[in-house]
Amino acid sequence: MTMSENQRNLEAGLLNKNRNDINECRITLVVLFSTFVSVCGSFCFGCAAGYSSVAQTGITNDLGLSVAQYSMFGSIMTFGAMFGAIFSGKVSDLIGRKGTMWFAQIFCIAGWLAIAFAKDTVWLDAGRFSTGFAVGLFSYVIPVYIAEITPKHVRGAFVFANQLMQSCGLSLYYVIGNFVHWRNLALIGLIPCVLQVVTLFFIPESPRLLGKWGREEECRDSLQLLRGEDADVSEEANTIKETMILFEEGPKSRVMDLFQRRYAPSLVIGVGLMLLQQLSGSSGIMFYVGSVFDKGGFPSSIGSMILAVIMIPKAILGLILVEKMGRRPLLLASTSGMCLCSLFLAFSFSFRSYGMLDELTPIFTCIGVVGFISSFAVGMGGLPWIIMSEIFPMNVKVSAGTLVTLANWSFSWIVAFAYNFMIEWNASGTFLIFFSVCAGGIVFIYAMVPETKGRTLEDIQASLTDFLQ
Repeated sequence: MTMSENQRNLEAGLLNKNRNDINECRITLVVLFSTFVSVCGSFCFGCAAGYSSVAQTGITNDLGLSVAQYSMFGSIMTFGAMFGAIFSGKVSDLIGRKGTMWFAQIFCIAGWLAIAFAKDTVWLDAGRFSTGFAVGLFSYVIPVYIAEITPKHVRGAFVFANQLMQSCGLSLYYVIGNFVHWRNLALIGLIPCVLQVVTLFFIPESPRLLGKWGREEECRDSLQLLRGEDADVSEEANTIKETMILFEEGPKSRVMDLFQRRYAPSLVIGVGLMLLQQLSGSSGIMFYVGSVFDKGGFPSSIGSMILAVIMIPKAILGLILVEKMGRRPLLLASTSGMCLCSLFLAFSFSFRSYGMLDELTPIFTCIGVVGFISSFAVGMGGLPWIIMSEIFPMNVKVSAGTLVTLANWSFSWIVAFAYNFMIEWNASGTFLIFFSVCAGGIVFIYAMVPETKGRTLEDIQASLTDFLQ
């Protein structure tokens, strides 16, 4: 009798565990819709990034801007994002993930309106800065929100949807920017903003944030909505509660805590990947891709159309491969592609400067630019943000996320501002610099970045600790 009862209890325990595993693996319509709503902000980012490329000729002709003035306009978005990044972690914890997205859209909408009705550079720069502030908030809160609502076995792919929607925004503006006046183009940028503002009413707040706030009943309701009405969320809710209790009992996060020896590998990897993402020249190429095509003798309108066609399939490929190949191999492949394309562009512009292969250099330029941006979209565009959300422990995640995001946008501003001047100085030399950065990045990734696919935070932290020993 006792053995029979024990066997029944064991079977019941195994059955409950199996149900919990099924619940964790379930992808509901609510999760899909919530992810879509959040990445509308990523789409806004993509539109803003692509705008400066396709609007350059129209704005400079209509308002009489110099190269320096337009470089300021193009790059000031990243400067605004620096300030958004500084407040992103604290704001998202204070008013919630949904509240932060609403808050960001205030600045995004105001920015697009200022650009659309601008009469001089002051309004242009103010609008671009406001849009950038929103982008800085989005760049932190969107991947964090998605990571907190999605099942762990698809978390990487869902967070990579952030990069996919950025590519969609870029592609849209690369296409319609050839036909639509720059003022109307700014007004079109309001559409995804309004869409997100409205649809945010219909998605749940992050259950982990609700647990952190001590609102246990709302945390369970949010989980139930995300996992399905018939799902047993008690184990996941209890895990969140226990984690948050440990978090509250532990020391509070401060920026200076990040510089302790135990966090050094995580900090080096997080900041290093962000610097590699920006110093590789990605911001400059995407913000001013039209001028790169023109410099190489290839029609910018045709080049933008080719990019628009290729970028979305490449981003979808990255979304699929991130859970198939893993983070580390995809990063290495992406950076290697960027490295080769930078070298190809350097040779292309070098041939053109010496009057060699004049009939082929426009084609070489097109191949190099398309190859670079495609390689970026597959891995380096989104993977640093995924890895950032995985390598830092809970007690320093807010401070770490703020610092890493700030580092990203700081160097993005430097590259975006200096890019036009560098291209005018020496196009071949500029891409040789980007080639060197990408080559060094391959060594950095191979030596420092661990594989985080399918591993718990504890496993990742253990591997990073072992690196110091």
